[in-house]
Amino acid sequence: MDVVIVESPAKAKTINKYLGSSYKVLASYGHIRDLPSKDGSVKPDEDFSMAWDMDAKSQKRVNEIADALKGANGLILATDPDREGEAISWHVLEVLKKKGVLKDVKNISRVVFNAITKKSVLEAMEHPRELDKELVDAYLARRALDYLVGFTLSPVLWRKLPGSRSAGRVQSVALRLICDRELDIEKFIPEEYWTLAADMRTGSDENFEARLWTLDGKRVEKFDINSADAANAAKARIEAARFSVRSVESKPGRRNPQPPFTTSTLQQEAARKLGFSASRTMQTAQRLYEGVDIDGETTGLITYMRTDGVQIEPEALAQTRNVIQNEYGEPYLPSSAREYQTKAKNAQEAHEAIRPTDVARLPSQLEKILDADQHRLYDLIWKRTVASQMESVRLDRTTIDITSGDNQIGLRATGSVITFDGFLKIYQEGRDDEADGEDGNRLPKVAMGDALGLGEVKADQHFTEPPPRFTEASLVKRLEELGIGRPSTYASTLSVLRDRGYVHMDKNRFVPEDKGRLVTAFLENFFTQYVEYSFTADLEEKLDQISAGELDWKEVLRDFWKNFTGAVDEALELRITHVLDRLNEVLGPHVFPPKEDGSDPRACPSCEAGQLSLKVGRFGAFVGCSNYPECKFTRQLTKSNEEAVAGDKVLGQDPETGKDVMLKSGRFGPYIQLGEAEGGEKPKRAGIPKGWSVADIDFEQALQLLSLPRDVGPHPDDGEMITAGLGRYGPFVYHNKIYANLESPEEVFTVGLNRAVTLLAEKKANPGRRRTAQALKELGEHPADGKPVQVFNGRYGPYVKHGKINATLPKDQDPESVTLEQAVELITAKAGKAPAAKKKTAAKKKTAAKKKTAAKKKTSAKKASTKKTAAKKKTAAKKKTAAKPETADTGEE
Repeated sequence: MDVVIVESPAKAKTINKYLGSSYKVLASYGHIRDLPSKDGSVKPDEDFSMAWDMDAKSQKRVNEIADALKGANGLILATDPDREGEAISWHVLEVLKKKGVLKDVKNISRVVFNAITKKSVLEAMEHPRELDKELVDAYLARRALDYLVGFTLSPVLWRKLPGSRSAGRVQSVALRLICDRELDIEKFIPEEYWTLAADMRTGSDENFEARLWTLDGKRVEKFDINSADAANAAKARIEAARFSVRSVESKPGRRNPQPPFTTSTLQQEAARKLGFSASRTMQTAQRLYEGVDIDGETTGLITYMRTDGVQIEPEALAQTRNVIQNEYGEPYLPSSAREYQTKAKNAQEAHEAIRPTDVARLPSQLEKILDADQHRLYDLIWKRTVASQMESVRLDRTTIDITSGDNQIGLRATGSVITFDGFLKIYQEGRDDEADGEDGNRLPKVAMGDALGLGEVKADQHFTEPPPRFTEASLVKRLEELGIGRPSTYASTLSVLRDRGYVHMDKNRFVPEDKGRLVTAFLENFFTQYVEYSFTADLEEKLDQISAGELDWKEVLRDFWKNFTGAVDEALELRITHVLDRLNEVLGPHVFPPKEDGSDPRACPSCEAGQLSLKVGRFGAFVGCSNYPECKFTRQLTKSNEEAVAGDKVLGQDPETGKDVMLKSGRFGPYIQLGEAEGGEKPKRAGIPKGWSVADIDFEQALQLLSLPRDVGPHPDDGEMITAGLGRYGPFVYHNKIYANLESPEEVFTVGLNRAVTLLAEKKANPGRRRTAQALKELGEHPADGKPVQVFNGRYGPYVKHGKINATLPKDQDPESVTLEQAVELITAKAGKAPAAKKKTAAKKKTAAKKKTAAKKKTSAKKASTKKTAAKKKTAAKKKTAAKPETADTGEE
């Protein structure tokens, strides 16, 4: 018997059916080990040795593989056919070697298949090979680089720019692209220009439109007519002229189809046409690749979805051509198959394009088998594949040049008419921002010298527009054009930017947050080289050269580390004041925009003597006055001075106590406070409800907020008082441990007894959170114990549940699209953490108790010595912890 290793249990189950009883197929569940998220996992001083870590669940799976190998003839590593798949196989092999279980295994081989179909798997088994050392080296170099950048740069950010979360090799460059685009938009100054068009009429009363092309014998450029006066003057001249046809030129043209999908182009088109994020696209494609049950047999529906290749194997090409002929007819089939060449520099990633494993399996046949996301993505992949082998679009491009009698005014009309739709019969590639390039106007038939009538002449004013913000599709496209990162990592990179709070999405476009702009400005000014597009692209090319066997991976790391540590050392010597001065200068137009009245935008609106400047606190950057602590004016980075709370603003005096009612700004935003602290008592405070404008809050509203909670009246059932107030979850009424929500904060001050009683009764009858939660989706049985795995929507978002274990779904994971395999991984990870933590805590408590008992018997001198030693250890531990970043930029998925 041979043992076969794949990544996922779904693949294991399917492939086991294909191979039969002489094979045992086991899943590694992805990577079995990784670099621990702590300082020292990669050791540059020890020639970049790496300390890999394996959690309890992975250890269990490795033990299962080791047990299966007892008495086995061979080990077949059949993980995914890319760099990451090669790395997983390498990890499995390394761990098994260390366990000493491969001594009696006669054959160890590596097989790869591009699709999970019986034919592909059996063919792969007949052509085994050894592990690709160069691919593994490229993986190790990439993983080490990502770790070293993340775990070296992130602590620098924390010290010099508190509130920042992390930096990364690819992540920071992607963020810079977004921030640079926003800066271009802010700096953009619209320019005025005018266009003139005239309605022309032929002798047979056919109308068409022609645009002003030349004036006084010169070509009219975009900004030549830039005012209403110039436009009206040109319009008057056109209206006074007589026109005839000077020339007619008609040329046949062709449009060829786009090649089949790569990882990058699939992400772009799914974003444009389906509205999918990059991560949603990859998750859905993964499920299509691993397969669905069709007629009692699980089979993969698409080829491997991480590829730079655009070529299709000959057998699939022949099948595609048959489908075109059968479905669309002979006119749509070219005389020979189209061949496409990959543009990727890295040949090792250039596998076959993403295509259906069986092109004859039409999307309409799978509509009832696949879920909505799967069907839409399969339909897109099928259409792109088939269209790539269809006949070109044929069209006629016509240009009519028209001239005035004195030859001083020239007009031009252009049209492009499709004479054969070709591949457009089923597919047209989407666009990000520009309009479809083809002009579909059909022009009338005219001949040189024909006189033309003149209808309405239109002069239209325009203004240039700033460049658009990036969509996921256009950002992925730009990253690929620059050669930054790998298409397989783009989904995780963009998710990190959102999760860190560096960007947010507005109308499906990336908008940088202030935090993201600060980090980018810091890196651009103090780590210039490492966020340069060319530097990152050159480093990516070196990684590709490693995978091609042209460079030594450790030599690349040595060169990088030598220069990188020098830049880090220089940054650590910077004073915070120097950093802030530079950021004030760079971000000045954004943080301190010019005022309409021309006054100093950095003048403090509170004391009028100080200057506003960027400052950093424990929770990040903010704007404050240079006269602090005398002037306590602060505001958020992008709030105007008028919206900010100028220190302690006194709104009036409380008529009952005579204390000042103040509007203050705190760590969590503005709030109302009554008087100052007296003795050990804290002053009464009230938060400001969501939706209320801080600038508009007056003395009366402040008193209302301080009066809460408010007595509504006694409940008719028991006479207990009903109260109304503002809480963590908004406005409410309360009685006898029951809270009922109110519709708005204003209702807190006006709600009457009858309304409150009704709301409380409805809440009591339908308590909401006390009801048994209903599963959003049943995923199936857990492979370990057969118990159900379900998806729920909880108070803090969607999660998956198995028994007593709840695992929160990642932010970018659609709860409707989560698979059983993904859920099992999340549950496994959650289960692996909790017990260990509890045991560790219990052990610590037990040890502490023993030490405490023993300590009582020691002398006071020994106590002092012990305390001193403990203090030193504690300090050392703190220093070590301070060097540990939150999360490093990840490598490939």
